[in-house]
Amino acid sequence: MKVHISDHFTYSKILRMTAFPIVMMVFISLYSIVDGVFIANFTEGGDAFAAVNLVFPFIMIIGSIGFMMGTGGTAYVSKLLGEKNHVKANKSFSLIVYATIALGVIFSIGGYFLIEPIVKAMASISIDATEKMISDAILYGKILISGQVVFMLQNVFQSFFLVAEKGKLGFLFTVSAGVTNMVLDALLIAGLRMGVTGAAIATVMGYVVGGVGPLLYFIFKRDGIICLGKTNVDFKIIGRSAYNGMSEFIGNISMSVVSIVYNAQLLKAYGQNGIIAYGVIMYVSFVFLSIFIGYSLGMAPAVGYNYGAKNKEELHNILTKSMMVIGITSIIMIIISIVTAVPLSRLFSNGDESLADLTLYAIRVYSIVYLVVGFSIYISSFFTALNNGTISAVCSISRTLIFQVAFAFILPLIFSSDSLWWAIVTGEIMSFLMCVGFLLINKKKYGY
Repeated sequence: MKVHISDHFTYSKILRMTAFPIVMMVFISLYSIVDGVFIANFTEGGDAFAAVNLVFPFIMIIGSIGFMMGTGGTAYVSKLLGEKNHVKANKSFSLIVYATIALGVIFSIGGYFLIEPIVKAMASISIDATEKMISDAILYGKILISGQVVFMLQNVFQSFFLVAEKGKLGFLFTVSAGVTNMVLDALLIAGLRMGVTGAAIATVMGYVVGGVGPLLYFIFKRDGIICLGKTNVDFKIIGRSAYNGMSEFIGNISMSVVSIVYNAQLLKAYGQNGIIAYGVIMYVSFVFLSIFIGYSLGMAPAVGYNYGAKNKEELHNILTKSMMVIGITSIIMIIISIVTAVPLSRLFSNGDESLADLTLYAIRVYSIVYLVVGFSIYISSFFTALNNGTISAVCSISRTLIFQVAFAFILPLIFSSDSLWWAIVTGEIMSFLMCVGFLLINKKKYGY
């Protein structure tokens, strides 16, 4: 049975509403993971794998613009639909897509010229950086930059497929993109031994499938809830969408900045093994966190719709049931993380026992994060859907940047370098407490 954003949500409907966006986000998270698995096992030494992990956070900063426009635009368009203003909703959707393309071109050009100096600056602090690692990182980054426009579009359409009540179609596009990436990784890395070049090409081709396909669908599908067409340039709509999605944008940027900071700290403490171990736990967390992100994306249109319709009872219903779902999922995740820690640490170590031991320790410590991080992600998204970009942004930036970066510098000064892994956990717990505080403070205002 089809689920509508105007429905009363039972647990069954919540799971049906969020199933496709969760799988979509998991497949997107697999892009970098699949690259990493093939590079770790089909290239000599750790240079190529370290190179990918070194430059990837910078690429994600640019790609997160699409995520910002998608989540923020979804909140705004859903609210318009809740107010029964379908004409403005369609024009706003079209404007958001066109603005994303323009922003993608601008930031991709600028990012292309920034990759080399950023990589060299990071490598300069490593205790064992090699010329091959530096050149591989620059090459991988420049190829991925070329596909950022379509990657941004893919991020935008993930959210809007849910508004259009076409979650299954969005899922199919994302699966097609993921499969394209995996097949080309096998062909170009394992088969033709093209290393980071093959990995980057495979990823970009996945972006093309995930971004161009939905673009064509919304252009030619004229009878849906929303479709692409003529619009008027309205910087207020662009600004409001960007503002609504600012928390997701800041959150993605902050996560990338945190990764860069941790890479810098780990390079000084452990050399390449440090960023390889960190890369492994980031790969695992990409999958687990994508489940929470997918769930939040799936429920956001319903929250935005009921906010626009002033249906406070349904807002309360969605929030309380979501907290229960996230709590159960969190417990399952930490169990899976602990059980799979040993095989995962060996999958990426390529026979290096010291690297495997370091990675195993990092995974076990990081697993504590899964107890609280889902709540923080959902609460931030919940406020985005309520069109409160300010609180959402504060939650997001505090979680991913302020707390984690602060503890990354403070804890190693007090304890050993191993405390770097505990800095992430400490930061996530502090963020969780702050997000819950915002939720309680604003309960009366929104009536949830």
